[in-house]
Amino acid sequence: MLTLFTKSGDKLQCLLCPHKCILSEGRSGICGARRNNEGTIELITYGVISGYALDPVEKKPLYHFFPGTNILSIGSYGCNMHCDFCQNYSISQRTAAGFTVKTEPEKILKDATSALHNIGIAFTYNEPVIWFEYIRDVAVKARKNGQKIVLVSNGYVNEEPLDEIISFTDAFNIDLKAFNNNFYKKLTGAELEPVKKSILRIAKSGRHLEITTLVIPGYNDNENKIAQLARWIADETGKDTPLHLSRYFPMYKREDPATPDETLKRLEKIASDYLSYVYIGNLVTDSGQNTMCPNCHKLVTRRSGYNIKLLNLDQKGNCSSCGTPIYKYFTSFSSSIKN
Repeated sequence: MLTLFTKSGDKLQCLLCPHKCILSEGRSGICGARRNNEGTIELITYGVISGYALDPVEKKPLYHFFPGTNILSIGSYGCNMHCDFCQNYSISQRTAAGFTVKTEPEKILKDATSALHNIGIAFTYNEPVIWFEYIRDVAVKARKNGQKIVLVSNGYVNEEPLDEIISFTDAFNIDLKAFNNNFYKKLTGAELEPVKKSILRIAKSGRHLEITTLVIPGYNDNENKIAQLARWIADETGKDTPLHLSRYFPMYKREDPATPDETLKRLEKIASDYLSYVYIGNLVTDSGQNTMCPNCHKLVTRRSGYNIKLLNLDQKGNCSSCGTPIYKYFTSFSSSIKN
């Protein structure tokens, strides 16, 4: 049985993430979701939902996991990072204080089963790791019903809890916010190394993995650092791991101008020297969205926003021209939206 806390004198130490918060009675951790309640760690946000929507799976973003399908997406409140540029700060940097309505797992399961072209449930919007008990209770039951489970996470989690999360999760999108520990310390209140370890652990498990980097001008848009990041992904998780370079907009405590189009396009080209699939996010553009076969360079997916057309693919998601596997996860519905 996984132990998520240990006693430290008359206090409790949370073991879920690398912060390892030491909590006196009634106190919450950095994440704002977990507190010491009479000698045990209580998940304050169990069943408390901030967002609930049927999204295209590409919105997570997951471009290589059952393309063209939907996924029921839910989130709560709180985060174990305090990024001053947070694009979702209204829920991630807020506690669930005052919220009494809770959604039981059975409600999620029912909606997931009945939703149109839905493959499963995504835990997203805020940091799902801190919602551990709830996502476990929902995910284990959902997978028995044939549903797929997705986590969109910052990857800041200890190894033992991550192993259990991996056991009930089918696909991850992990935020690799920069390839610079000073960036993590100054802008997120966390550290880089635990995130790298999580990415390696997920990749080793064989679960589907995609990575996102929000590009902030002057902070993590250095060309050499992006090349280093892309090379590390290629060497450690495989060159076919999709990387999403996402456009930053001024938000929360940061007022720097939005990422210029040309910056994203330039960094995409640099990362593409190492990786087969590099995409640009949060930017309306004709480049950086489509998927080309990395072998014969045929266009196999055309994207416009969240509308996609699958081209030159066989029924298994392989390039019909040369046979190169493009989509390991492919459904009959995906194949039905081909031109």
